[in-house]
Amino acid sequence: MATKIRMKRMGSKKRPFYRIVVADSRAPRDGRFIETVGLYNPLVEENQVRLEEDVILDWLNKGAQPSDTVKNLLSDAGIMQKYHEAKYSK
Repeated sequence: MATKIRMKRMGSKKRPFYRIVVADSRAPRDGRFIETVGLYNPLVEENQVRLEEDVILDWLNKGAQPSDTVKNLLSDAGIMQKYHEAKYSK
C-alpha cells in the first residue's frame, strides 16, 4: 500500500483550513485517511502550522511520500532536514 502525507480540505466555503493526514494514495482527497498528523490554516496572518514531528518522521521512515505542498511545509519546519540527516548519516 502506497501512503502519502497530504492535505485534507476542511472548513466552509471561502474559509478553508487543512488537516495534514496520512492516507492511501488511491483514496480521494477528502476521503478516508489513516492518521491526522497536523493542521494548516492559511487564513490567519502568520499561517498557523501545527505538526506532530515524531509521528511524521515515523511515517517518513515507513516510506510515506509527502505531497509537494506538504513537503514545503515540512521543509520550513525543519522536519525534512532531520529526516535527511537521520537517513543518510551512516
